[in-house]
Order: sequence, then structure tokens, then C-alpha cells
Amino acid sequence: MSIIKQKSPHHIVIAGNIGSGKTSLTQLLTKHYKWIPMFEDVDSNPYLMDFYQDMAAWSFNVQIYFLNLRCKQLTEIQKQKIDVIQDRSIYEDVFIFAACLKEIGLLSERDYQTYYDLYQTFHSFVKAPTLLIYLKSSIPNLVDHIQKRGRDYEENISTSYLKKLNQHYETWIGNYRESPVLTIDVQENHFTENPAHLKEIITKIDTLLKLK
Repeated sequence: MSIIKQKSPHHIVIAGNIGSGKTSLTQLLTKHYKWIPMFEDVDSNPYLMDFYQDMAAWSFNVQIYFLNLRCKQLTEIQKQKIDVIQDRSIYEDVFIFAACLKEIGLLSERDYQTYYDLYQTFHSFVKAPTLLIYLKSSIPNLVDHIQKRGRDYEENISTSYLKKLNQHYETWIGNYRESPVLTIDVQENHFTENPAHLKEIITKIDTLLKLK
């Protein structure tokens, strides 16, 4: 008797700095592939406004909130066995944002270690994505996007903070080995405005995931 092998669900994660276009690309790819989107949903975070007003006081709270959100999403993905496009990865919470806050002195070593221990526990039972898409962006481009979307709580984000985050992104993506990576330079690929650029991304995804 032949055994029919079940197709593993696809899990694309879109990574990138604040204002790099993660949500926009998630929406566009969701429309194309008809897969389930999972957004970061920053507007529901009860700590975010406080965090941007006093980052030192609220950094641990905001990071724990996002870590918990990401773990719930990953648990749901594994439980439901669905094709998903996820806005931001659990890795960024740890190796970009928490690490950056610790480096600039806004997250204590004690709080960071507690946070990292929690991540290690979660990481031990969640699967890596099938593909990670990294949206690479310059600081002026990030600032322009942040200003255009006009979120009140993002008014206090400094360019020095965005620069630090970008540095952590470059270090992290250079060492990332959990899954295949597709890097998109958003200065060169204007996927929200140019259908040909979006098609180029889709073609690369199809090739990497062997969808065609």
C-alpha cells in the first residue's frame, strides 16, 4: 500500500525595520497567494504608547507583550497547519529589538536575561519558517515611511534608534541559518507602486518554495 505524503504548510515571515514595508508586503502577498495573514497588530499593544514616551521604563513590558504575541501566532500556525504569511518574526523580537534596547541601556541585563530565557523556552518547541523575507532599507527611507503613515506613538522614534536597529538587522541576517532567506532592497524594489517589482518578488518566492 502506497503512503501519501502530506504537503507541509508554507510559512513565510517578513522581517525588517520599522517603516520598511512589512505590512504592505504581507497584504500584497496574501492577496496573491490567498494564504492566511498574521499581522503584528501594534495598535492593540497596551504598552506601545508608553514605551515611545519613556523607553527605559517600558522596554521590558513591550518586549514581553510582543514575544507572547509571536508565540501565540506560531502555536496557532503549527496547530492549524495552514499556509501563512507573518508580519515580523520572533527572532527580531530577541536579536534586534531586545538586543538593541540592552545595548543602549534601556533594558537591564537582568531583564534581558529573563526575556532571553523565555525566548529559549518558546524556541525549543516552535518550528522555523519555510522562508524569511528581509526588507532592507536606508534610514531616510524608513523615516519617510514612518512620517507618511502618521502614527502618533511613532513621532518620538529617533533616527539614531533606527540606525541602531539597522545595525542589528545586518548582523542578525548575516548569521541567520534557520531557513532560506530572500533579501529585498526596498530602495530598488518598489513593490507597493510597481507591479513588475512585486512580480519579481513573487517569482523568487515561487522558485525558493518550489511552487511552480
